[in-house]
Amino acid sequence: MSTTDREIQNVVLVHGAFADGSGWRGVYDNLTARGYRVTIVQNPLTSLDDDVAATVRVLDRQDGPTILVGHSWGGTVITEAGVHPNVAGLVYVSALAPDAGETTAQQYDGFAATPDFVIDVAEDGYGFLNADTFKAGFAADASDADAAFLRDSQVPVNMAAFATPVRRAAWRDKPSWAVIATEDRAFDQAMLQHMAKRINAKITNVSASHALFATQPDVVSDVIVSAAQNAAGTR
Repeated sequence: MSTTDREIQNVVLVHGAFADGSGWRGVYDNLTARGYRVTIVQNPLTSLDDDVAATVRVLDRQDGPTILVGHSWGGTVITEAGVHPNVAGLVYVSALAPDAGETTAQQYDGFAATPDFVIDVAEDGYGFLNADTFKAGFAADASDADAAFLRDSQVPVNMAAFATPVRRAAWRDKPSWAVIATEDRAFDQAMLQHMAKRINAKITNVSASHALFATQPDVVSDVIVSAAQNAAGTR
Protein backbone atom coordinates (compact mmCIF):
# COMPACT_ATOMS: atom_id res chain seq x y z
CA MET A 1 0.00 0.00 0.00
CA SER A 2 1.26 3.49 -0.74
CA THR A 3 0.28 6.74 0.90
CA THR A 4 -2.43 9.02 -0.43
CA ASP A 5 -2.82 12.77 -0.28
CA ARG A 6 -5.24 12.36 2.61
CA GLU A 7 -2.82 10.42 4.79
CA ILE A 8 -0.06 11.75 6.98
CA GLN A 9 3.19 10.93 5.21
CA ASN A 10 5.86 11.92 7.74
CA VAL A 11 7.03 9.57 10.48
CA VAL A 12 9.65 10.31 13.14
CA LEU A 13 11.10 7.39 15.13
CA VAL A 14 12.59 7.87 18.62
CA HIS A 15 14.66 5.12 20.23
CA GLY A 16 14.85 4.37 23.93
CA ALA A 17 17.55 3.94 26.54
CA PHE A 18 20.38 1.45 26.02
CA ALA A 19 19.82 1.62 22.24
CA ASP A 20 20.36 3.78 19.21
CA GLY A 21 18.48 4.51 16.02
CA SER A 22 19.86 1.51 14.12
CA GLY A 23 17.27 -0.76 15.73
CA TRP A 24 14.58 0.97 13.68
CA ARG A 25 16.05 -0.22 10.35
CA GLY A 26 13.34 -2.81 9.71
CA VAL A 27 10.55 -0.31 10.42
CA TYR A 28 12.31 2.29 8.29
CA ASP A 29 12.61 -0.11 5.35
CA ASN A 30 8.98 -1.21 5.68
CA LEU A 31 7.55 2.30 5.83
CA THR A 32 9.71 3.88 3.14
CA ALA A 33 8.76 1.02 0.80
CA ARG A 34 5.14 2.00 1.41
CA GLY A 35 5.77 5.63 0.50
CA TYR A 36 6.30 7.25 3.90
CA ARG A 37 8.98 9.83 4.67
CA VAL A 38 10.78 8.49 7.73
CA THR A 39 13.35 10.21 9.95
CA ILE A 40 15.17 8.59 12.86
CA VAL A 41 16.18 10.62 15.92
CA GLN A 42 19.51 9.83 17.58
CA ASN A 43 18.94 10.57 21.26
CA PRO A 44 22.09 11.43 23.25
CA LEU A 45 20.48 9.89 26.36
CA THR A 46 22.18 12.53 28.50
CA SER A 47 18.99 14.08 29.92
CA LEU A 48 15.29 14.34 29.18
CA ASP A 49 15.77 17.91 27.96
CA ASP A 50 18.59 16.86 25.62
CA ASP A 51 16.56 14.02 24.13
CA VAL A 52 13.50 16.23 23.70
CA ALA A 53 15.68 18.87 22.03
CA ALA A 54 17.11 16.27 19.62
CA THR A 55 13.57 15.19 18.74
CA VAL A 56 12.31 18.74 18.30
CA ARG A 57 15.15 19.49 15.88
CA VAL A 58 13.93 16.64 13.69
CA LEU A 59 10.29 17.66 14.03
CA ASP A 60 11.19 21.19 12.94
CA ARG A 61 12.44 19.71 9.66
CA GLN A 62 9.17 17.96 8.80
CA ASP A 63 7.15 19.50 5.97
CA GLY A 64 3.74 18.80 7.48
CA PRO A 65 1.76 16.61 9.88
CA THR A 66 3.84 13.86 11.44
CA ILE A 67 3.36 10.64 13.38
CA LEU A 68 5.80 10.59 16.30
CA VAL A 69 6.85 7.13 17.50
CA GLY A 70 8.74 6.24 20.68
CA HIS A 71 10.11 2.98 22.05
CA SER A 72 10.58 2.43 25.80
CA TRP A 73 12.20 5.60 27.25
CA GLY A 74 11.39 7.15 23.89
CA GLY A 75 7.78 7.21 25.09
CA THR A 76 8.71 9.72 27.77
CA VAL A 77 10.54 11.75 25.13
CA ILE A 78 7.60 11.83 22.69
CA THR A 79 5.21 12.65 25.51
CA GLU A 80 7.11 15.92 26.01
CA ALA A 81 8.22 16.59 22.43
CA GLY A 82 4.85 15.62 20.99
CA VAL A 83 3.32 18.99 21.80
CA HIS A 84 5.18 20.22 18.70
CA PRO A 85 2.67 21.60 16.19
CA ASN A 86 3.79 19.20 13.46
CA VAL A 87 2.81 16.16 15.53
CA ALA A 88 -0.61 14.76 14.62
CA GLY A 89 -0.46 11.46 16.48
CA LEU A 90 1.67 9.41 18.85
CA VAL A 91 2.66 5.74 18.75
CA TYR A 92 4.03 4.14 21.94
CA VAL A 93 6.04 0.95 21.32
CA SER A 94 6.29 -0.85 24.69
CA ALA A 95 6.87 2.67 25.88
CA LEU A 96 6.59 4.83 28.95
CA ALA A 97 3.79 7.41 29.04
CA PRO A 98 4.02 9.70 32.07
CA ASP A 99 1.64 12.57 32.68
CA ALA A 100 2.66 16.17 33.20
CA GLY A 101 4.44 16.49 36.54
CA GLU A 102 5.31 12.78 36.68
CA THR A 103 8.73 11.20 36.30
CA THR A 104 9.64 8.10 34.37
CA ALA A 105 10.65 6.37 37.59
CA GLN A 106 7.17 6.90 39.06
CA GLN A 107 5.64 4.76 36.32
CA TYR A 108 7.11 1.66 37.98
CA ASP A 109 5.41 2.27 41.34
CA GLY A 110 3.13 -0.58 42.35
CA PHE A 111 4.18 -2.94 39.56
CA ALA A 112 6.24 -6.12 39.62
CA ALA A 113 10.01 -6.08 39.35
CA THR A 114 11.72 -7.39 36.19
CA PRO A 115 14.75 -9.38 37.40
CA ASP A 116 16.04 -10.20 33.91
CA PHE A 117 16.43 -6.50 33.11
CA VAL A 118 19.68 -5.66 34.92
CA ILE A 119 21.23 -2.18 34.73
CA ASP A 120 24.88 -1.69 35.66
CA VAL A 121 25.36 1.90 36.81
CA ALA A 122 28.85 3.41 36.74
CA GLU A 123 30.23 5.99 39.15
CA ASP A 124 29.36 8.79 36.72
CA GLY A 125 25.67 7.88 36.95
CA TYR A 126 25.37 6.37 33.48
CA GLY A 127 23.89 2.90 33.06
CA PHE A 128 24.45 0.03 30.63
CA LEU A 129 22.36 -3.12 30.45
CA ASN A 130 24.27 -6.06 31.89
CA ALA A 131 25.90 -8.05 29.09
CA ASP A 132 25.14 -11.45 30.63
CA THR A 133 21.39 -10.83 30.95
CA PHE A 134 20.97 -8.54 27.93
CA LYS A 135 19.28 -11.03 25.62
CA ALA A 136 16.93 -12.41 28.29
CA GLY A 137 15.92 -8.99 29.55
CA PHE A 138 15.88 -6.93 26.36
CA ALA A 139 15.82 -9.04 23.21
CA ALA A 140 14.72 -12.60 23.96
CA ASP A 141 13.03 -13.02 20.55
CA ALA A 142 16.06 -11.82 18.57
CA SER A 143 18.60 -14.15 17.04
CA ASP A 144 21.83 -14.54 18.97
CA ALA A 145 23.62 -12.43 16.36
CA ASP A 146 21.03 -9.64 16.41
CA ALA A 147 20.90 -9.63 20.21
CA ALA A 148 24.69 -9.38 20.31
CA PHE A 149 24.60 -6.40 17.94
CA LEU A 150 22.00 -4.64 20.07
CA ARG A 151 24.02 -5.41 23.20
CA ASP A 152 27.28 -4.15 21.74
CA SER A 153 25.82 -1.01 20.15
CA GLN A 154 23.88 0.11 23.22
CA VAL A 155 24.19 3.73 24.32
CA PRO A 156 24.43 4.35 28.07
CA VAL A 157 21.75 6.50 29.66
CA ASN A 158 22.12 9.14 32.34
CA MET A 159 20.04 7.49 35.07
CA ALA A 160 19.12 10.91 36.48
CA ALA A 161 16.91 11.40 33.43
CA PHE A 162 14.42 8.91 34.86
CA ALA A 163 13.88 11.23 37.83
CA THR A 164 13.08 14.28 35.69
CA PRO A 165 9.39 15.24 35.57
CA VAL A 166 7.63 15.68 32.25
CA ARG A 167 6.35 19.25 31.90
CA ARG A 168 3.66 18.59 29.28
CA ALA A 169 1.86 15.45 28.13
CA ALA A 170 1.09 15.49 24.43
CA TRP A 171 -1.18 12.44 24.70
CA ARG A 172 -3.75 14.57 26.51
CA ASP A 173 -4.43 16.48 23.28
CA LYS A 174 -3.35 14.14 20.49
CA PRO A 175 -4.55 10.65 19.49
CA SER A 176 -2.36 7.78 20.60
CA TRP A 177 -1.65 4.19 19.61
CA ALA A 178 0.29 1.57 21.57
CA VAL A 179 2.09 -1.60 20.52
CA ILE A 180 2.73 -3.78 23.57
CA ALA A 181 5.11 -6.76 23.69
CA THR A 182 3.39 -9.45 25.74
CA GLU A 183 6.74 -11.11 26.56
CA ASP A 184 8.38 -7.86 27.63
CA ARG A 185 10.84 -8.43 30.48
CA ALA A 186 11.89 -4.82 30.89
CA PHE A 187 8.46 -3.63 32.07
CA ASP A 188 5.76 -5.47 33.96
CA GLN A 189 2.95 -6.34 31.53
CA ALA A 190 0.39 -4.80 33.88
CA MET A 191 2.40 -1.57 33.85
CA LEU A 192 2.41 -1.41 30.05
CA GLN A 193 -1.32 -2.08 29.81
CA HIS A 194 -2.06 0.47 32.54
CA MET A 195 -0.10 3.23 30.83
CA ALA A 196 -1.62 2.55 27.42
CA LYS A 197 -5.17 2.48 28.77
CA ARG A 198 -4.63 5.65 30.79
CA ILE A 199 -3.70 7.59 27.66
CA ASN A 200 -6.69 6.08 25.81
CA ALA A 201 -4.41 4.50 23.21
CA LYS A 202 -5.63 2.05 20.61
CA ILE A 203 -3.71 -1.04 21.75
CA THR A 204 -2.11 -3.78 19.65
CA ASN A 205 -0.58 -6.69 21.57
CA VAL A 206 2.15 -8.81 19.98
CA SER A 207 4.10 -11.79 21.29
CA ALA A 208 7.56 -10.25 21.45
CA SER A 209 10.37 -9.07 23.70
CA HIS A 210 11.11 -5.52 24.76
CA ALA A 211 13.12 -5.15 21.55
CA LEU A 212 9.99 -5.36 19.40
CA PHE A 213 10.98 -2.10 17.70
CA ALA A 214 13.72 -4.18 16.04
CA THR A 215 12.25 -7.70 16.06
CA GLN A 216 8.65 -6.97 14.98
CA PRO A 217 8.99 -4.35 12.24
CA ASP A 218 5.91 -5.48 10.32
CA VAL A 219 3.55 -5.23 13.30
CA VAL A 220 5.01 -1.91 14.45
CA SER A 221 4.86 -0.52 10.91
CA ASP A 222 1.22 -1.55 10.48
CA VAL A 223 0.26 0.34 13.63
CA ILE A 224 2.16 3.42 12.44
CA VAL A 225 0.32 3.23 9.12
CA SER A 226 -3.00 2.99 10.97
CA ALA A 227 -2.04 6.09 12.95
CA ALA A 228 -1.11 7.92 9.75
CA GLN A 229 -4.43 7.02 8.17
CA ASN A 230 -6.57 7.89 11.16
CA ALA A 231 -4.82 10.78 12.92
CA ALA A 232 -5.32 12.96 9.86
CA GLY A 233 -9.05 12.98 10.48
CA THR A 234 -8.62 14.27 14.02
CA ARG A 235 -6.72 17.44 13.13
